[in-house]
Amino acid sequence: MTPGAIAENFDSSRQTISKHIQILTECQLVKQEQKGREIYYHINVNKIDEIDNWVKQFKKILETQFTQLDKVLLTLKNQENEK
Repeated sequence: MTPGAIAENFDSSRQTISKHIQILTECQLVKQEQKGREIYYHINVNKIDEIDNWVKQFKKILETQFTQLDKVLLTLKNQENEK
């Protein structure tokens, strides 16, 4: 989509949308393609997949930590009930 077409879907100015698109482009989350006088932006699926894989690593770590925390809290609760 062009910046103008993207801006139509948000309650923000075109300048604000362009700034966000610039940041996303710098992060390689979107790609730009020149067609005549217009610039079209496309999602970079490969970069999104890369971020998804990175986030999944942390999700696994957090799930393990929360499981361990649940066990500790359950142990503490059981000890409190035994008193």
